[in-house]
Amino acid sequence: MLNPNELKLRKGNLPIAMITAYDACFARIAEASGIDMILVGDSGANVVLGYASTREIGMDEMLMFVGAVRRGATSTHIVADMPWQSDRDPSTAVMNAKRLLAAGAHSVKVEGADLNVIEALIRNNISVVGHLGLLPQTATSFKQQGQSSEEAEKILTDARAIAQLGIIALVLEHIPERLGYLVSQALPSIPTIGIGAGKLVDGQVLVLHDALGMHPYKVPPFAHKFTDLYAQSVEALKCYVQAVRDK
Repeated sequence: MLNPNELKLRKGNLPIAMITAYDACFARIAEASGIDMILVGDSGANVVLGYASTREIGMDEMLMFVGAVRRGATSTHIVADMPWQSDRDPSTAVMNAKRLLAAGAHSVKVEGADLNVIEALIRNNISVVGHLGLLPQTATSFKQQGQSSEEAEKILTDARAIAQLGIIALVLEHIPERLGYLVSQALPSIPTIGIGAGKLVDGQVLVLHDALGMHPYKVPPFAHKFTDLYAQSVEALKCYVQAVRDK
């Protein structure tokens, strides 16, 4: 299982492979594949619970997901998303992060650059993964971030600031490849993990349901379907339905 020191050693070396998971079954599959890290993402709101926004998932659901993933993947570093408003202030963030760790997470992921929150978590010996670029919890538009020089400089400044606090890794979502490279270069000991940040970062993360093609919808432009489990599953169940009807 990757620990913070081992993560630092992966910087600029062997890329880090991260995938989301929300239950024991797929966590077990992820671990068997040799995945480096599992993110129990608030994206479970969309792909598991059918909500339109990640804002609609709360601590109760996240605790259930984290516990299930931990039971399925006992030897993999598990990162738990801090859901919407669970980190609205430092004391609330520390309380909720401790609950996620008790459920089985090894670190928590915080969207944005609230320095007071991140500093409080790290001061309480809680490992933090940062998240900059597109921030789904607060985004008003899901277009690529960091295209203007002002946006790019803000992301770079925020990355340096939270890196100085002691985060163990940084997720960069839906930003230009050049900016992903610049952020990675600006953080010599913090691995960057991209989701739509190009190939010049230190690792990649995808939503499990996109990677496995577990839905019939288009995946985001930065995602890739490595197989089509949705179509295969529909065909398999058609065979089951026909077998039942044929007695």
